[in-house]
Amino acid sequence: MRRTDGPAMPLDPRTPVLVGAGAVQQREEYPRRGREPIELMLAALRRAAVDAGDASLLARADSIRVPRGFWDYSDPGRLLGERLGATRARSQLAEIGVLQTTLFGGAVEAIASGAADVVLVAGGEAKFRALRAQVSGIEAPATAQRDVEPDETLRPAREIWGPLEESLGLLMPVTQFAMIENALRHAAGTSVAAHRAELARLWADFSRVAAANPAAWDREPHDEAALRGGDARNRLLAFPYAKLHNSQWNVDQAAGLIFTSVATARAAGIDERRWVFPLAVAESNHMVPLSERAEVHRSHGFRLAGARALEHAELAIGAVAHLELYSCFPAAVRVQTRELGIDAGRPLTESGGMAFAGGPLNNFVLQALVRMVEVLRADAGSSGLVSAVSGMLTKQGVSLWSTRPPRRPCAWLDVSDAVAAATR
Repeated sequence: MRRTDGPAMPLDPRTPVLVGAGAVQQREEYPRRGREPIELMLAALRRAAVDAGDASLLARADSIRVPRGFWDYSDPGRLLGERLGATRARSQLAEIGVLQTTLFGGAVEAIASGAADVVLVAGGEAKFRALRAQVSGIEAPATAQRDVEPDETLRPAREIWGPLEESLGLLMPVTQFAMIENALRHAAGTSVAAHRAELARLWADFSRVAAANPAAWDREPHDEAALRGGDARNRLLAFPYAKLHNSQWNVDQAAGLIFTSVATARAAGIDERRWVFPLAVAESNHMVPLSERAEVHRSHGFRLAGARALEHAELAIGAVAHLELYSCFPAAVRVQTRELGIDAGRPLTESGGMAFAGGPLNNFVLQALVRMVEVLRADAGSSGLVSAVSGMLTKQGVSLWSTRPPRRPCAWLDVSDAVAAATR
């Protein structure tokens, strides 16, 4: 359904709104000078507060939600709360295997229900710092926190792979996504040569976007010839994927987001022209290991989550002006374009994607939303889609955002049962 213009409806004071978004990155060769992940998250949240125009929001947080990273903090939300003065904030940790859109949906639900007025969402990595420490032999100290439990921990229902994958050693993401990629080629009846050229064109498009994004990790444009792979600079890892087809997780990046109610935003005097509204968050948490899927090249989760989110927001996919498709590997992007019904030739990223903008382990969707906020504010009244993947296309999330107030209250939608029925 396409959304139609009409008279603006009065906003419910409990309407959730994203008022602050900030991202940081560092590229420090000497690891002792580099900041550890919790410090990067703090910097990102403080930048988000500057973006909102009200630093007091940080100390007023009712909830601080963080997706698990490579680091060892047992309760990073509590560390953030202590350093921000938000000592009454409840902490939530989302373990690996939980969709990053789940953090958005939970924040929106808490604010709409009145359970919270200010929710902070933050995540970050310092994998480049750790790599430099390993290479140089210089220790990169980090905060020790191992004996504190979060107020709430979110965990996936099962493992992302099954016993067959484990017995065969098919645990690396590049291997499983390469299998999905080859299944896509087979289903389309494309030759190997044409397929490799198609992947090179797709990733060259992403590289060009990253080159124009000041926050991207790799701003060097990569042409199609280099992106076909197979040479010393871009060696093959799992056919047809080469090094540059992989998400780049050796980065130091963090993102911070501030959600409030409309009432809180108005009371704080935050400029309404900078508000970004969540329209819908739809997810499938139905988990099927790759070896058990009847159609390896399909994703009913994205088909159904996309349809439900768009229906709720009263939008057609063609009316969504800006897209940020989760891009750990080309197969993830290519499956989404098919299942969401995205027209060929449309730009599929605003950041440059995880191979070039940077793919911190469990944090890219937060980074992507910061970029989407910037893009939507520059294109007033437009809408944007930010998607998420967990595992090997195991779980799927779709979120819709706009600077235009929603015509219907934002909903956090679960299509897991419908996906389970569709995959029997």
